[in-house]
Amino acid sequence: MRSSFMAVLRACMLAVRKLMRRRTAASLEPGRSRQICGRAQPFTSAPHNPVVHASMDLNETNPSSASIDQRLQLLVEAVVDYGIFLLDPDGRIVSWNSGAQKLKGWTREEILGRHFSIFYPPDAVARGWPDEELRRAIAGGRFEDEGWRVRKDGTRFWANVVITALHDPTTGELAGFAKVTRDLTERRRHEEELTASEERLRLLVDSISDHAVFMLDAEGRIQSWNRGAELINGYTGSEIVGKHFSVFFSLEDRRAGKPARELEQARNHGVFEDEGWRIRKDGSRFWGKVVVRTVYGRDGELVGFAKVTQDLSLQRRLEEMEQSTQRTNEFLAMLAHELRNPLAPIRNAVTILQKIDAQVPEQVRKLRDIIDRQAAQLTRLVDDLLDVSRLATGKIKLRHELVDIGDVVARSIETARPLIEARRHQLEQVGPSEHLLVDGDSTRLAQVLQNLLVNAAKYTPEGGQISVSARRTGNAVEVAVQDNGRGIAPHELDRIFELFAQGDGDHAGDSGLGVGLALARALVQMHGGSMKAQSEGPGRGSTFSFRLPLAPVSAH
Repeated sequence: MRSSFMAVLRACMLAVRKLMRRRTAASLEPGRSRQICGRAQPFTSAPHNPVVHASMDLNETNPSSASIDQRLQLLVEAVVDYGIFLLDPDGRIVSWNSGAQKLKGWTREEILGRHFSIFYPPDAVARGWPDEELRRAIAGGRFEDEGWRVRKDGTRFWANVVITALHDPTTGELAGFAKVTRDLTERRRHEEELTASEERLRLLVDSISDHAVFMLDAEGRIQSWNRGAELINGYTGSEIVGKHFSVFFSLEDRRAGKPARELEQARNHGVFEDEGWRIRKDGSRFWGKVVVRTVYGRDGELVGFAKVTQDLSLQRRLEEMEQSTQRTNEFLAMLAHELRNPLAPIRNAVTILQKIDAQVPEQVRKLRDIIDRQAAQLTRLVDDLLDVSRLATGKIKLRHELVDIGDVVARSIETARPLIEARRHQLEQVGPSEHLLVDGDSTRLAQVLQNLLVNAAKYTPEGGQISVSARRTGNAVEVAVQDNGRGIAPHELDRIFELFAQGDGDHAGDSGLGVGLALARALVQMHGGSMKAQSEGPGRGSTFSFRLPLAPVSAH
C-alpha cells in the first residue's frame, strides 16, 4: 500500500515540478531532441509491485507552454484516490484535482482562493498547526503527517498528508506548496480495532490468576508478566521483567542445560510441553506444567516465546494420595484374606467343642467360650476390613427394600449381646414405639448399629450402662447408642470417624484399628443419612447417633 502511494506521489510531484518549469526536453537519440509531456498512470505489473508510466510525444510542432501545462494538469486530474492541490506561499489553494473534490467534498469553484486551514479541526487551527506544517515543509523541503481532517459536510476522516515546498528554479524563492492527501480512515479503524483487541487480550491474560502467562524474547528474557505468574512464582512484574526465565529452574537443572533445551525444543517443533519441579522466589518448589510456544513476526523471524505455567502441586499431591489409598486398600484386602485362613479352623474347633459340651470339663468350656468370642470379634474385624476395601473401590452395592428400624435394632442387639454380657453391661432399649420404615439394605443397617454397640461395649468399663433408642424426628428416624464409658476429648470429635483414627488418651493402645466407625458412617451416608458423635469429655461417656430419611408413605 505504502509503496504504491509513494510511486503515485513521486509521479505527481514530477508533474507539479513540470508545471512550475513549464517544459523540458528529453533526448531520444544522439543528436536529436523531442518535446515530451508525461501523463502518469499508476498500475501494478505484479501484486504489490507498483509501476508508474509517464510519456507523451509532443511531436515536432514544439507546442506552446500552455499545451504542456494543460496536459500536465490532466495528469494530476486523472488521480482520483488522492487529493492533490497546490498552495501559494501563504497557504491559499490555487489548484484542485478531482481526487481532492472526492475526498473533501468541495468543488474547485468553492475552494480556490481559500486558506487550506479550512480542512483542519478547530483545535488544530487554534494551536496554529496548519501554519506549522508549512514552516516544517520549508525547513525540511518536505513534511509528512497523519491526523484528523474535516470535509465540507463537517465529517472527519483520518488523513495522511505530504506537503512539499516548491521553489522557483531560477531565483530559489518559495513559489508555494504541493500537497497530497490520502484517506486512511479505514486503516486507522482496523488499527484501533487491533489495538482494542490487543488490550482486551492483555486484560484477559492479566486477569488469569491460576496460570502464569508471560512472554520471552528470542533469548529467553522475560518481557511480560501477568497476575497468575506473580501468584505462582512470587515475583512482581518490576522484579522479574528483563531477567532470564532460567531463574525458575533449580541449580541442578540449570547446570544440566534444561532451560536452553526447552527453547530449543520449542524452536524445532513449534511447541514444547513438560512437567517438573520449578522454583519460586522464596526458594520453595512447586510441580508445574509448562507449555512453550514460538512467536514469529510478519517477516517470519522468531521474535520470542509465549509461556504458560500451571501449578499442579495440589493435583500431584492428590494423585499421590490416591495411589497411597489404592495401595492401602490392596493391603487391607490382602490382610483380610490372610486372616480369614487361620480363622476357619479356629471356628471349626469351637463348633466341635460345643457339640461335645457335656464331655468337656468346666475349665475347658470357659476357654472355649473365650475363644468363641474372640474369634467372632476377629471375624467382624476382618469383615470390616474387607468392606472398607470394597467401599474405596465402589464394590459395595445396597439391596434396597423397605426396612423396619425396630427389626434392625433387635437383630443388632442379638448379635452384640454376647460381648455385652461378657463385660457385664446393663443394656436398655428405648423404642421404637411405632413402625419406622426406611428404604435401605437391612443387612448393612444392622452392621452399622452392631458396630456402634460393639464400640460401646468395648470402650465402657465392665459393668457399665448402654442404651439403644430409636425415634421419629420429623421426616427422619434417629437411632442412638449411649454409654457411660471413657468418653471422647473435644478435639477428637471431628476426627473420630476417620479411617484408622486412634484415641489420644491413656487407653490409646487398645483403641482398635479405627475401622468400625469409619465404615458405619460411610454406610449411613450411602443410605442418604448422617452420623455424629457427642461427648462431654473423657470419662463422661459418649453418644453415637445416625439419622435416616423415612420412606415415603406411598412406598409402604
